[in-house]
Amino acid sequence: MSKVLVTGAAGYIGSILSGQLLEAGYDVRGLDLLLFGGESLLSIYDHPRFEFIHADVRKEAHLRSALEGVDAVIHLAAIVGDPACAKQPELAEETNWTASKLLFELAQATPGVKRFVFASTCSNYGKMLGQKYVTETAPLKPVSLYAELKVRFENLLLNSKTRTDFVPTALRFATVYGLSPRMRFDLTVNEFIREVTLGRELEIFGEQFWRPYCHVSDLARSCLLVLQAPASTVTHNVFNVGDSGENYQKKMIVEEVLKIVPRAKIKYVRRLEDPRDYRVDFSKIRSTLGFSITKRVPDGLREIHSAIRDGILTDPDCDRYRNA
Repeated sequence: MSKVLVTGAAGYIGSILSGQLLEAGYDVRGLDLLLFGGESLLSIYDHPRFEFIHADVRKEAHLRSALEGVDAVIHLAAIVGDPACAKQPELAEETNWTASKLLFELAQATPGVKRFVFASTCSNYGKMLGQKYVTETAPLKPVSLYAELKVRFENLLLNSKTRTDFVPTALRFATVYGLSPRMRFDLTVNEFIREVTLGRELEIFGEQFWRPYCHVSDLARSCLLVLQAPASTVTHNVFNVGDSGENYQKKMIVEEVLKIVPRAKIKYVRRLEDPRDYRVDFSKIRSTLGFSITKRVPDGLREIHSAIRDGILTDPDCDRYRNA
């Protein structure tokens, strides 16, 4: 494989993944509607092996054109997150389901396309029972439209009857954090350190609930790893992406925040129920594909703290840093 189509190439993960693919020697065709601008692609825009298409994944003509001559598809384009999908449910349905299904069908019908990697989410697990870590075989219990649409497409992908040389894979990403060319501050780790770095009181709702976390550069790298894996290992397969040691309660993240900003003002607001509460086991991707993370939550907190403190991110409250 030499040419990869990345949908959502200008996004939080896509902008990093596109650069990683180029560094690995791939030709990259990036597709994005640029709802949040295209500045995130400036560092690679004039790269000789990068091609950009300003297009909408909901339009069949755009998808057919984008698929011409590519060997693999990494599908990131989506209305991302519970708040964004709740705010625009019709757009979420069109983008995350209808357009994704169309792209999958067109990719299968394009003989040159051999791989299809889909960015899913650990939010699919909803709420765990007891204290056991959930694995890829655990029941999926989506509690938001965002997760419902991810589960629906996963089911399509994993149960699809495709041609023998077409290899679809789903990746359930942990909650993402870290610096990216298309920065986001509507993410737990990023938001927590922004608030205290700016000297504001940080309100924590439901400090006892669990989530897994993974740095944006490591999540992006998992896509590259799947492309390079033997087809028999990843075809019609699903992997949680993260590290089992990176499951945190919010209060544990606050403890790491206080190591960086010791005088931070923290206010805990007790919440007895949360629709999402899960710890995830990531041993499958480690043992099967050799995946391991390069950064942990404290690393992400420090890099964002420094970027705000040093004026690299000049307006971290700007709306462009949010999906909703």
